[in-house]
Amino acid sequence: MEDERKDGAYGTPQKYDPTFKGPIYNRGCTDIICCVFLLLAIVGYVAVGIIAWTHGDPRKVIYPTDSRGEFCGQKGTKNANKPFLFYFNIVKCASPLVLLEFQCPTPQICVEKCPNRYLTYLNARSSPDFEYYKQFCVPGFQNNKGVAEVLRDGDCPPVLTPSTPLAQRCFPAIHAHKGVLMVGNATTYEDGDGVRKNITELVEGAKKANGVLEARQLAMRIFEDYTVSWYWIVIGLVIAMAMSLLFIVLLRFLAGIMVWVMIVMVILVLGYGIFHCYMEYARLRGEAGSDISLVDLGFQTDLRVYLHLRQTWMAFMIILSILEVIIILLLIFLRKRILIAIALIKEASRAVGYVMCSLLYPLVTFFLLCLCIAYWASTAVFLSTSNEAIYKIFGDVNTCPVNGKTCSPETFPSSNESRLCPGAHCQFAFYGGESAYHRALLGLQIFNAFMFFWLANFVLALGQVTLAGAFASYYWALNKPDDLPAFPLFSSFSRALRYHTGSLAFGALILAIVQIIRVMLEYLDQRLKAADNKFAKFLMTCLKCCFWCLEKFIRFLNRNAYIMIAIYGTNFCTSAKNAFFLLMRNIIRVAVLDKVTDFLFLLGKLLIVGSVGILAFFFFTHRIRIIQDTAPPLNYYWVPILTVIIGSYMIAHGFFSVYGMCVDTLFLCFCEDLERNDGSQERPYFMSPELRDILLKGSAEEGKQAEVEE
Repeated sequence: MEDERKDGAYGTPQKYDPTFKGPIYNRGCTDIICCVFLLLAIVGYVAVGIIAWTHGDPRKVIYPTDSRGEFCGQKGTKNANKPFLFYFNIVKCASPLVLLEFQCPTPQICVEKCPNRYLTYLNARSSPDFEYYKQFCVPGFQNNKGVAEVLRDGDCPPVLTPSTPLAQRCFPAIHAHKGVLMVGNATTYEDGDGVRKNITELVEGAKKANGVLEARQLAMRIFEDYTVSWYWIVIGLVIAMAMSLLFIVLLRFLAGIMVWVMIVMVILVLGYGIFHCYMEYARLRGEAGSDISLVDLGFQTDLRVYLHLRQTWMAFMIILSILEVIIILLLIFLRKRILIAIALIKEASRAVGYVMCSLLYPLVTFFLLCLCIAYWASTAVFLSTSNEAIYKIFGDVNTCPVNGKTCSPETFPSSNESRLCPGAHCQFAFYGGESAYHRALLGLQIFNAFMFFWLANFVLALGQVTLAGAFASYYWALNKPDDLPAFPLFSSFSRALRYHTGSLAFGALILAIVQIIRVMLEYLDQRLKAADNKFAKFLMTCLKCCFWCLEKFIRFLNRNAYIMIAIYGTNFCTSAKNAFFLLMRNIIRVAVLDKVTDFLFLLGKLLIVGSVGILAFFFFTHRIRIIQDTAPPLNYYWVPILTVIIGSYMIAHGFFSVYGMCVDTLFLCFCEDLERNDGSQERPYFMSPELRDILLKGSAEEGKQAEVEE
């Protein structure tokens, strides 16, 4: 019955071949057409980058520009000594027009320093402070107009308020004083008509206009935390790397013990987390304000506020308890499968031990991915900043008929539009353009994103084929490690680049197409959120779900196809078909081993990340008494902790990805070994005796169970 299943819809099993000794060295180039397409696409990508670098100017993103579109504080410009941007009336930044034009409809100039005192134009005009005030007027201002004319023409701001620079922009220095919002020591200001108004109105307007001020302050505080803690973050990442390497080395010699220690340690770490959350929850009992719900509190930029709520610790405790229960249940029901997975991990440990340089290969992948990301990001920035400066008329919406139309700052004062709108200004609005190049910018950005996905997937595919070829050489060595070829990793890498660049490009292209479609669906979904069309939203959700599943399936199929490419040197489609049929002929073994080993590796990552995260938590919260004074003072201690946790996960994932590729390669080789050989002296198995005893025993038990279910 088993042979009939194998010879059925899932292809023909591999036959015994006495000449087969592992990865075939006598092979030819595959998928040459796709290789040519990749090379042409790279040439086009380089051309797009050159065009973007020729037209773009990243300073438009980094540095502020005044109403004439000129940079503040840049060498070689007239504003070289004026690094800060000053708004005449920041209250107008609260206008909805800002969301449409991305520019406040108020004159803006570059200044040497932000104002540090409160002054009105009317008071300063007839006082010695006028010279100080004059530096905040438009360049070239001559005091030859009346007060009303100056304020009408926007030559000077009506009022100066003490301001502080943030991201090279002057924002009002708002602070609380005895429960009253104040700017400096002023409580009133006088507008251009001589009307005295409460300064609170100005402050409230400034707060509305600067809706992102708190977010920027949060960003600045986070940046400050990074500047004082970056070296401790690096130390934490080094500790994570050392722990990952130590874990891998111990797996080499104590795989079985290490797996069970890892399982127990993960359970203990989660248990400690539950205990800590309960102690914090109990400590806050009776404390004033601790019973406020998260919904009532709303979003707060200072995330430490949430740690003073009992509901926060209750939520943490529930989440950790659920994870603990799930892991314990999985361990109970998968205990036999875990023994089989441990045997495969032991074999993978031996393979990694004989090909130790494979642990360093993720650094090559990381370096190549950094190049892809850097080129994509720089090209995207240059493309987005390759527009021309567009100037528009900003005037009263109700009385100015030409408000919002494009204009030229040189000719506007003598134009008809200036006479139609006496109080309007021609100022810089945004960067754009009407040429063919500017109309093609969206398409170039899409091409940039598509090429990034294609090249990034190609780099990952190259790493998978390289590792698969090296570990396959280990498996198919009959006398290990004597029959193992010299420099198996380098040989596999050279074979992949020399013969299979087209196949890798083919697999990466399929995945890149699906990914760019997902990006476009996300973009359309954001555009449809404002529309009240339930059918469209439902259809969009279904499409996103389908393409997410498709991407996962293609990743799985590509991974196994790359293993077959590394062994046999066939083209991508043939390798994908053979890998799929081989897996389907061994579907029970796949179900047993694939996810169980992934689960064990996930526990290993959680152990490393959890250990480093707990150490970082105790250090940055000054709870380690021995080194309390060593930890830097922070605005938000969660900033370095989260950074260390995320970085530790990436490092651990890099090390365990080598193990994951080794396990997948050995598993496919094991399935092929069972089909090619029978364990006799004429057709001996290439697998190790330990692996044969456990895997064949587990497979026999699974086969009997499947027959009973049938």
